[in-house]
Amino acid sequence: MASELRNKRQAWSVLIASTLAFTVCFMVWMMFGVIGVPIRKMLDLNATQFGLLVATPVLTGSLVRLPIGMWTDRFGGRIVFFLLMLSTVIPIYLMAYATAFWHFLVIGLFVGLAGGSFAVGISYVARWFPRHQQGFAMGIFGAGNAGAAVTKFVAPALVVAFGWAMVPQVYAVIMLVTALAFWFLTYSDPEHTVAPSVTWREQLQALKDPRVWKYCQYYSIVFGGYVALALWMTQYYVAEYGFDLRLAALLAAAFSLPGGVLRALGGWLSDKYGAHKVTWWVMWVMWICFFILSYPQTEFTVQSVTGPQTFELGLNAWTFTILLFVVGIASAFGKASVFKYISDEYPKNIGVISGIVGLVGGLAGFLLPIMFGILVDLTGIRSSAFMLLYGVVWISLIWMYWTEVRQTPLMGEQASSLSLKN
Repeated sequence: MASELRNKRQAWSVLIASTLAFTVCFMVWMMFGVIGVPIRKMLDLNATQFGLLVATPVLTGSLVRLPIGMWTDRFGGRIVFFLLMLSTVIPIYLMAYATAFWHFLVIGLFVGLAGGSFAVGISYVARWFPRHQQGFAMGIFGAGNAGAAVTKFVAPALVVAFGWAMVPQVYAVIMLVTALAFWFLTYSDPEHTVAPSVTWREQLQALKDPRVWKYCQYYSIVFGGYVALALWMTQYYVAEYGFDLRLAALLAAAFSLPGGVLRALGGWLSDKYGAHKVTWWVMWVMWICFFILSYPQTEFTVQSVTGPQTFELGLNAWTFTILLFVVGIASAFGKASVFKYISDEYPKNIGVISGIVGLVGGLAGFLLPIMFGILVDLTGIRSSAFMLLYGVVWISLIWMYWTEVRQTPLMGEQASSLSLKN
């Protein structure tokens, strides 16, 4: 009984400390979403260059997720998470002294290592809880995505008061303190690591499983889309509605905050109703919202019997923010439900599978802001970013329908009979 209570206490200590650490890592990872605005003005960057600037840290944070997930399975989450955080402290601090575009890109690659923390933490946390609680536990940990919203509250205040260079200096100190606190508040369990006899080649056999690639597609929109919009929305509000940096970041936080903190609720719903049902309805909600958000600000003239009549059609800032808020909620639920799929179907190698899925989702978060910038430069239409996301959701919905929905009670017996006839 005493041993069970101790294990439960350790599990919750690991969960709380890991969630805090992930929140700080995500703050750092999303830093360019705010400081990129004054840097863009300082360097006179176009939309494509700005997209590359804010996305660069996401690249390394994505690419390292697979090896870090494998190291977590092999060596344990505590030591891997601690060393990962320490490795980012100096690059974060050096960011304050960058002066050229290539400086920001190179240092941003090292700062981006903080994004790999998800692959460590999700596997580390899940193994401390029984299977029926893993969705909820991973949801709580995933709420660290709210670090994107925290950055939108903290960074603008620092930029206005001290200039953009103060942000990386403060964040470097926060990361160092958090890493030390994490080490002293967490624990290791040898039973949570895979046997040394299991080779990396054997672990990577999961890449042959088509289900893994399907979950990668789902995650590319619920996480990759979330990251891309979290980076893009502050400057979008500035450019589209003419708001100052603080107001733009505050409104952008209306998307980032629910996209992080409600992930625990998404985990609970996934435990209760299943990952499939939650993901299916998440995709439909995002599809509807992106369809509306895609419509550009439009002015058209109609020749009426009384003469030309001019009309304006478009979203005002408040309607736009409400729709983004709904997308943020859907993203939170979707991120949790995708990893519920993983914990249900791959309980023995969560680290590897979460690393693969996280890598692809992160790469989407890297590519999407660049594609947003390219589309804006080519079309001159800012809402083209949402047109792109609308298409990505379409792919996920079609894939899910053909591989899952037609085989579940969601479509009823009629769908099953039609499938048999075909």
